Amino acid sequence: MLGFNEPEFLSQMASAVALRPQIEELVDRLVDEGFDNLLLVGAGGTYAQMWPYEHLARRSSTLNVRSVIAAELVASGDATLGGRSVAIFTSVTGTTDDSIRAIEYCRSRGAYTIGFTGYPESPIARNVDIALISEPKTWPFDMQLLLFMGRLLSRRGEFDGYEKLADELADIPRILVDVAERAEPAAAAFAEAHKDTGYHFLIGGGNLWGFTYLYSMCILEEMQWLRTTRVHSAEFFHGSLELLEEDTSVIIFQGEDETRPLTDRAESFARRISKDVTVFDTRDYPLKGISPEFRGLLAPLVLDTVMGRVSKHLERVRDHSLDLRRYYRVMDY
Repeated sequence: MLGFNEPEFLSQMASAVALRPQIEELVDRLVDEGFDNLLLVGAGGTYAQMWPYEHLARRSSTLNVRSVIAAELVASGDATLGGRSVAIFTSVTGTTDDSIRAIEYCRSRGAYTIGFTGYPESPIARNVDIALISEPKTWPFDMQLLLFMGRLLSRRGEFDGYEKLADELADIPRILVDVAERAEPAAAAFAEAHKDTGYHFLIGGGNLWGFTYLYSMCILEEMQWLRTTRVHSAEFFHGSLELLEEDTSVIIFQGEDETRPLTDRAESFARRISKDVTVFDTRDYPLKGISPEFRGLLAPLVLDTVMGRVSKHLERVRDHSLDLRRYYRVMDY
């Protein structure tokens, strides 16, 4: 597979899985001590990656769980933030400035802060109340967040089958390698067909809306300097559809949760207008060892793996490094 370091990938994913005992111990302590609300705080991709877990809590729990933008939290404040609040932060490098400032703000309000990162000596790891450390460069954080939220909802009596799910996740490193292998031909074909495409229209919904936002902004825009439109499948018929034309590249992310019919509806309409519609569907991957009732929860993790293959092939055919930036962490702002 192009640009895929399998041993490193397996090791990184295994390090995330291995945090299960620490995550469960932390969640149990928080539940036993009691807290009133949970903020999932991020910036850019880490903000978008929080949305599936807000979505899970919103549909399953009466607990106040919200994803928030780190910089806006500091600028605008939050009336619910206080001594009985918990705030979770994620950062690959542990050096995201907006998140560091948000940690300081949350702690100044008395909130208990949790950090997931791969660097124990990073500013984020040093400044949170508790840091849970995976291997360096481990991405995404869906594994840790799903374990945390699953355990939390289970302890509240709002999630059935957590132990079964957590046990099955132990094999997720191997499962995701299989996903990557199966995705490789389609990823290469998409990149070849779109090497000169300068604009993509992305659609996703449910627990894949965060990934849709992330892939549009953080990959196609930031890492490939391509123009995009991104729209939630439930909002597709309220404005953005007017941008569709016969040659518009439409990318659809399809999962297996209750919002699938909304994305089906958007896809059906998009195909009436555009001759260039590509669907990346988690149903195309067997996920051997994962029970049917849990497949939908893994959609963000599965599509992150699939689209990671697409990104590598876009990098190749466009001769545009995924690490190249003009402004982000290059210029002062």
